Amino acid sequence: MHSRQRKVNRKYKDTIFRMLFKDRNNLLSLYNAMNKKNYTDASALQVVTLENAIYLGMKNDLAFIMDMNLYLYEHQSTYNPNMPLRDLFYISNEYQKMVVQQSLYSSTIQKIPAPKFIVFYNGTKEINDLTEFRLSSAYECPTEDPDLELRVTVLNVNDGHNKALMEQCQTLKEYAQYVARVRKYVSSNELSLEEAVEKAVTECINENILRDFLSSNRAEVINMSIFEYDKELEEKKLRRAEFQAGMEAGIEQGIAKGQQDLLMQKIKAKLAKGKSLELIADELEEDISVIEKLLNQETI
Repeated sequence: MHSRQRKVNRKYKDTIFRMLFKDRNNLLSLYNAMNKKNYTDASALQVVTLENAIYLGMKNDLAFIMDMNLYLYEHQSTYNPNMPLRDLFYISNEYQKMVVQQSLYSSTIQKIPAPKFIVFYNGTKEINDLTEFRLSSAYECPTEDPDLELRVTVLNVNDGHNKALMEQCQTLKEYAQYVARVRKYVSSNELSLEEAVEKAVTECINENILRDFLSSNRAEVINMSIFEYDKELEEKKLRRAEFQAGMEAGIEQGIAKGQQDLLMQKIKAKLAKGKSLELIADELEEDISVIEKLLNQETI
């Protein structure tokens, strides 16, 4: 097995998703697919992405105004239920920019575009084609009718999901195919990370998947893909370590029983399908030692 250790330049400002959809024609195609429109004039998109607005080391990917509405598009490779809170910071910054020269103390109401929050998710955690996150879910004291609410629509854009949307936006479909190809070769354990990405890029170009984009940006895409995959693996390791520590504490205190039972049910279901422990650990984004520990407890 090849070593996957590689020093990667982490001073990238863009993700591959953002690189693709910074192109106004691609962005308009995505907007049309999302909203069942047929616009052809990409200049009608008023891009208002906050290039320098960083919160917790992350910035919004794409923000634009169209049809008098404000759209915030975010790409995520990790499952993040904190997106409503992040988007609250983003939209506050956007609105501050729009009304900075206007008086909020005027007797005339200051009109602002209505926001729409979308997350395009392509991580390995299994989720539905469409999920909704709400800011109110984070409130320590839940209420049925919160004074402040913010809803985020999460779309699973992994290859094979949201097929109708993919058919309407060819760039998004081909992006999903590219990501799936990279993951396929990386998970095979036969190639180094760099070799896996190189192979995926070459095959996609040959098969007319993002051909022009990959051909024109080959070196940057390869380095960015390596960086993104490294980052994804590091985040998985962090979540696994946090879960394992919490699980061990829960075993001692008897407070994690429900969570363990749910995980055990998933493990048993996958074992019944003949899946290996390594594959189960990868699909559930859990450390294999956690899986083995639960199975050992089950047999005691």
